[in-house]
Amino acid sequence: MKKVITYGTYDLFHEGHYNLLKRAKKLGDYLIVGVTTEHFDEARGKVNVVDSIMERIDNVRKTGLADMIIIEDHEGQKIEDIQKYGVDIFTVGSDWEGVFDYLNAFCKVVYLERTPNISSTILRTNQFQIVRVGIVGTGRMAPRFVSESKYVSGMTINCAYNPIKESADKFEKKEKILTYRDKFEEFLKDVDAVYIASPNETHYTYAKQSLKSGKHVLSEKPLAFTRIESEELYRLAKDQNVVLMEAIKAAYCPGFQQLLNVAKSGKIGKIVDVEASFTRLADPASRECTDGNYGGSFLEFGPSVLTPVIKLMGKEYLSVNIDSLYDDNGVDIFTKADIRYPEGFATVKTGVGVKTEGQLVVSGTKGYIIAQSPWWLMKRFDVRYENPSIVEHYEPNFQGDGLRYEISDFISKINGTNKNDYKLTSGESIIMSEFIEQFMEQKKRMRFV
Repeated sequence: MKKVITYGTYDLFHEGHYNLLKRAKKLGDYLIVGVTTEHFDEARGKVNVVDSIMERIDNVRKTGLADMIIIEDHEGQKIEDIQKYGVDIFTVGSDWEGVFDYLNAFCKVVYLERTPNISSTILRTNQFQIVRVGIVGTGRMAPRFVSESKYVSGMTINCAYNPIKESADKFEKKEKILTYRDKFEEFLKDVDAVYIASPNETHYTYAKQSLKSGKHVLSEKPLAFTRIESEELYRLAKDQNVVLMEAIKAAYCPGFQQLLNVAKSGKIGKIVDVEASFTRLADPASRECTDGNYGGSFLEFGPSVLTPVIKLMGKEYLSVNIDSLYDDNGVDIFTKADIRYPEGFATVKTGVGVKTEGQLVVSGTKGYIIAQSPWWLMKRFDVRYENPSIVEHYEPNFQGDGLRYEISDFISKINGTNKNDYKLTSGESIIMSEFIEQFMEQKKRMRFV
């Protein structure tokens, strides 16, 4: 008897899960299915499991494909189970390809191809849908989105879109995801929601087309180049009763939310100043360093550094002074913005050709908070006071590279399990576009666009 074993969360059980179990069953004579506990899922980075473990076990049982169902609750259990049950083949989906190669020392490892183009027929009876997401753009953000989406329940990546054939072909071959090269309207028919990771100047247009088609939108920053465009998009989303989110991952990280809570609690007194920096010596051949019109540091990192400012100091600023250093191509290699509030200040710095300390400092009348680089991932921060011997250290939970948290919020909003938008409100996103607009106007005055 050839024994096969596979593992999974099987949350919001859908057609893709069923097809993987069906293929796993065909690999041998006896199929063992491991269902992970909520605690183990959280430990390995799954951020939004909806169904209880009993519901998930029951859904696997109902398929009639599992000869045995076991519980997975700790690291290293796979090897234990393979040895305990005399397993011949270990199998999981191809999106985990390479991760479990170490198990070849104990049995044969087989990676099963994912189910392309998941249909809207869901093997469920409750209110949650499996959101079919399409990716617009196949550059560096798209593979990261694919990788991080594995840790978010309730979604599947159905397809992608890129009008540049070379990039589309490369992405489809590597990720094994159907990629449209033309007819954006046909791409939209295949999805419930879109993640926009195309060049900056296309975000607004793709978002508008998607929203008009009744699709939910998660757009990379900047969402738009003007306040009017941003307001139009949020108004359109409201009219269409769909979700629109700007993908500023710092805003959705648990640690950043904790820092905001600590700052607003009064622990450091009244907040009077916020300083945020985000610089990286980017590849000279990258879009940020070569596109004089829509590349550069502020369009790339500006929304990130503005997020703590707007969250802590508010939307009602008095004035802003933006200044930049440009290279010969018109790329702002370093930009600094000083913002005046009625009762405080803020300073933000961004760079793609200048390197500085990438920290976040929140100054108050009783103390200050400091988060070292990379604060936008917020893995740790300190609260410090006049007495240097008193330091309160925080190390909030953080998994992956941060994308899974914003993806999880996006899916939760679509399914109605999270109707709050306090992490980044539409009003805050609109103010972000206002700052972007002022930067672009300054660039025009410098005659770089």
